[in-house]
Amino acid sequence: MIDTYQARLATPFGVLGISTDEQFVTGIRFLPRATPTLPPRRNSLAHLACVQLNAYLDRADFAFELPIKLRGSAHQIKVWEALKAISPGSALTYGQLAARVGSAPLAIGQACGGNPLPVVIPCHRVVGARGLGGFMGGKHQDCLAIKRWLLEHEGYAA
Repeated sequence: MIDTYQARLATPFGVLGISTDEQFVTGIRFLPRATPTLPPRRNSLAHLACVQLNAYLDRADFAFELPIKLRGSAHQIKVWEALKAISPGSALTYGQLAARVGSAPLAIGQACGGNPLPVVIPCHRVVGARGLGGFMGGKHQDCLAIKRWLLEHEGYAA
């Protein structure tokens, strides 16, 4: 699985695996801290993604401009598009986002858990009504620590 990435970028919260095809950034995955980094090939989409992710890590209000193509159900794409409208430093609850897109909070959580481009599509900006809620579908050992780091980086006070 580690060989499927065109780049592996070290961040303060772990390593991000970046996948691309010929035209689009297709995936970003949170990898364990001990994962070896892999510099992207110069002038590639993976390189552009690393440059922009580093810009975000330097300045939380950085606006991503990456060529992406979202693949998922109509509901997932609707949720992922709505996530992009949540400003850095702010958050919505699962219920608030559900009301905006005409869905249910549980379905919002499932769409967030299936987000193929976390950080770029900021699913970390969706929180529970009484706390952080979940993150990444619980697929990563440090998921809530990563969510907390991203929100604090953006100046969100939980």
